[in-house]
Amino acid sequence: MGLTSWKTAGNDPGEAESLSNTAGKLLQRLWPRDCYLCGEPAGTTAVCGYCEDALPRLLAAHSCPCCALPTPQGTICGACLKRPPAFDASEAVFAYASPLREMILAVKHGRGFAQIDWLGDALADRLACSDWRPDLIVPMPLHAARLCERGFNQSAELAKRVRAVCGVPLALDLLVRDIDTPRLEGLRKEARQRAVRGAFRCREALNGRRVVVIDDVMTSGASLNELARTLKGSGAAQVCNLVVARTLRRVRQ
Repeated sequence: MGLTSWKTAGNDPGEAESLSNTAGKLLQRLWPRDCYLCGEPAGTTAVCGYCEDALPRLLAAHSCPCCALPTPQGTICGACLKRPPAFDASEAVFAYASPLREMILAVKHGRGFAQIDWLGDALADRLACSDWRPDLIVPMPLHAARLCERGFNQSAELAKRVRAVCGVPLALDLLVRDIDTPRLEGLRKEARQRAVRGAFRCREALNGRRVVVIDDVMTSGASLNELARTLKGSGAAQVCNLVVARTLRRVRQ
């Protein structure tokens, strides 16, 4: 199946959704809702204006354009200068801190699924403000065992929302995660890199396309770096990461 097929087989923005899913989304947008964070009325959105203003946002103008960690005047950080990653750029909308952390964890564990559209809209807004011109967006893939256990891939759900808002073609099944990597939390940087080495596979040649990878959280960037290496090895000309949140502390070397 060529890449043209990836854009039309279940990934086209105009593809008809199931009647029940469409009706559910319509009711969600029209029915008055309470703010997920404070419980006060929020209209048709998941988060009220007051709570949204209080969230720990990261500005691209004050972040490393490569890894999205805060830097003075948006300069490239020393770590990316010393050892440039395989990806070309990264942007994060928020810092991975309370209460945004709890919101993302709720989504990941199936307790805050109604917030996907709000988080996806935040990603779409950031993409629209960037100077990236992607040909394709892809979600960070889950291993089959994790997908079976969880029932959904939160990164894929976020990517669907970005696709719906921005109209950039989405390839849901282009990438495969062959290795069910262990939890990376607490591992040193080199151990993280070893754990994800060879974890991904790209099923089609990308032939110079510019790709944006959608994920929920960027911690050390090890998984995103390995995924970018895989995409570049399959012919991608540019790989940029767009994530909901960035962990601000550096992983131990």
